[in-house]
Amino acid sequence: MARKTTVKTEAETETLSDNDVESIQELKEKFNEIKTELSKVIIGQDEAIERIFLCMLSKGHALLMGVPGLAKTLLVNSIAQTTSLSFGRIQFTPDLMPSDVTGTEILQNKKEGEGREFVFIKGPIFANVILADEINRTPPKTQSALLEAMQEKRVTVAGKNHLLQEPFFVLATQNPIEQEGTYPLPEAQLDRFMFLVKMNYPNREEEIEIAKQTTSGSMPKLKKVITGKKLKELQELVERVPVPNHVHELAVDLVRRTRPNSDESPPWVNKWVQWGAGPRAVQYLIRGAKARAVLTGNYMASMDDIERVAEPVLFHRILTNFHARSEGVTSSEVVSRLITEAKKDKR
Repeated sequence: MARKTTVKTEAETETLSDNDVESIQELKEKFNEIKTELSKVIIGQDEAIERIFLCMLSKGHALLMGVPGLAKTLLVNSIAQTTSLSFGRIQFTPDLMPSDVTGTEILQNKKEGEGREFVFIKGPIFANVILADEINRTPPKTQSALLEAMQEKRVTVAGKNHLLQEPFFVLATQNPIEQEGTYPLPEAQLDRFMFLVKMNYPNREEEIEIAKQTTSGSMPKLKKVITGKKLKELQELVERVPVPNHVHELAVDLVRRTRPNSDESPPWVNKWVQWGAGPRAVQYLIRGAKARAVLTGNYMASMDDIERVAEPVLFHRILTNFHARSEGVTSSEVVSRLITEAKKDKR
């Protein structure tokens, strides 16, 4: 029987087995290997890579925001390769139907003999890693086809449930430039995504390296670093990571301060924010903090972990009003100020 390593927190005691401690060290090494493999085809974007992997460890989904040409599709495909996961790409267009995503039943002859039967043909959603490319280019009816899959890990076709293979991870992309002819995701659907990951332009040195590396032959083949089974074990490990009471309180206080006209919100939030984050944001802050603690080789989530995951968790859950937009105040600035004030109060 494995010996227990005890980690004490305020008002509670959590335990991690020696196997868990070894797995945390192993994960840190594996993540470094994955980054090394990805560097063969992806130049820069370290922050985006880390946040996508945090989502995978937390059993969450991510919404990737970036202009065309930043290697969003290549990044997701490469991550699937290094983790031995199956990859499916769905190109969202205005004429895409829900059955094009989930699959459909067709009538065909029975193999055993005479007669016909309905057979379910799986759609591209039946993969471990799903790239929902330009999700805002398809109508809400098709966008909603992803909701059940993301939340319930299953799809329903003709009244029958079809379970998806785990681990299951959806990464949807949006182009922040083009808005004409698009269907913006409603707030309720945005809330299903754990992180909003922003991909920025590379710096000058990175862009020079991109020019050298991507124009001199075929793309290198990536090595498989971890298996899907191992990733599931690591997801379960993340759930067992201890969280001190003061970290729970910071997550709750941070989210409650985003809600205008509440007792906890400061006056400037009432001035700039139209809608704040809901309880799901608290869950994702804690899950993200646990995952980051494990990824950095720590055995307990900390306030620093909450701070590092707060921006991608809260950015798309805070809706600024006209006053904020007229003054050039963004959701990122609101989150940054909330974190600073919440940490001061905790001290």
